[in-house]
Amino acid sequence: MLKRGKRILAAKAKVEPGKRYSLQEATEIVVSAAGTKFDETVDAAIRLGVNPAHADQMVRGSVVLPNGLGKTVRVLVFAKGEKEKEALEAGADLVGNDDILEKIKGGWMEFDRVIATPDMMGSVGKIGKILGPRGLMPNPKVGTVTFEVANAVKELKAGKVEFRVEKAGIVHSPVGKVSFGAEKLRENVSALLETIIKLKPASSKGTYIKSISISSTMGVGVKIDPLDIKAAV
Repeated sequence: MLKRGKRILAAKAKVEPGKRYSLQEATEIVVSAAGTKFDETVDAAIRLGVNPAHADQMVRGSVVLPNGLGKTVRVLVFAKGEKEKEALEAGADLVGNDDILEKIKGGWMEFDRVIATPDMMGSVGKIGKILGPRGLMPNPKVGTVTFEVANAVKELKAGKVEFRVEKAGIVHSPVGKVSFGAEKLRENVSALLETIIKLKPASSKGTYIKSISISSTMGVGVKIDPLDIKAAV
């Protein structure tokens, strides 16, 4: 028989089975239930009333979390000329063009996010099979294909997250670290949900936000009452 550790049992004891908590209560529980020696990441899972198989019900976007993600984001920018200089001055970790493309083809992947100017997308497309499966391909819909490279770099460094509804109709996204505390996590979750609500497809009928839960890396999931979210947002 599988034995559960004392930490897991103590965390589970904080959550009442079947109960949906307010956003404030949920963030407080997640923070208090975390008991590992490292700073756990807190993730949100939002189940939407959409069918991603239909193009007009695809929910995809990005949001700059007010309190960031609590981690260093390594940003790579594909640009030329003045835009290359602009990206470096804005804080990009690496800027280049064909030379960087060859490094990536050779297996180099020491970056977390990628931005490209529109005139570079023809070249970047050649490594789409490498970047795409890792969720790193620049996309104009989330602001990573742009000539406004300075602003794009600053947003990613500040904690901009991209999200996309999965086949099962669920959006998964990190919303910060346990060390942020309940209030900052609440602000980040609210910002994410506000953006997702604004992106509700016109063709989506019935209940849009079906369920929400948040959890830390090694913690338990805490369900949030969608009605409380509507009031908060």
